[in-house]
Amino acid sequence: MSQSPAPAERLAPGDVAPDFTLTSDSGDEVTLSGLRGRKVIVYFYPAAMTPGCTTQACDFRDSLDALKAEGYEVLGISPDQPEKLAKFRERDGITFPLLADPSKETLAAWGAYGEKKNYGKIVQGVIRSTVVVDEEGTVAHAAYNVRAKGHVAKLRRDLGLD
Repeated sequence: MSQSPAPAERLAPGDVAPDFTLTSDSGDEVTLSGLRGRKVIVYFYPAAMTPGCTTQACDFRDSLDALKAEGYEVLGISPDQPEKLAKFRERDGITFPLLADPSKETLAAWGAYGEKKNYGKIVQGVIRSTVVVDEEGTVAHAAYNVRAKGHVAKLRRDLGLD
């Protein structure tokens, strides 16, 4: 079993967003710095095709046109392999890139991997999180331990879009 990376501190507004290059559900490489000049919503979720993660992905999918109209790109990141992400995209009609981070290095660098409570037990795992990065690559908004259901609506309110 591979060693999990040490969790990093959580990001906060004003921090420089850690750059990454990850493989997408379509096999393309996506680099955060390649999206400079655009606002990017990066959300981290534990596992493709699970109930909560499906709810969250479909909420982002259903809000994507409105988010894009406000200048936002959306990227979903999980520790899943690209092949599983491709199945998730196809099964649920996901219309934004899903990125694979099986090493969990990006998850850790963004504070989205570490200790969390799962059914009352403390475990190491993916912390459901959303970070909004501005056009210059700086964190504009960060939310950790978010709920899958209703999160996109709350995020839209937090960003002043509703």
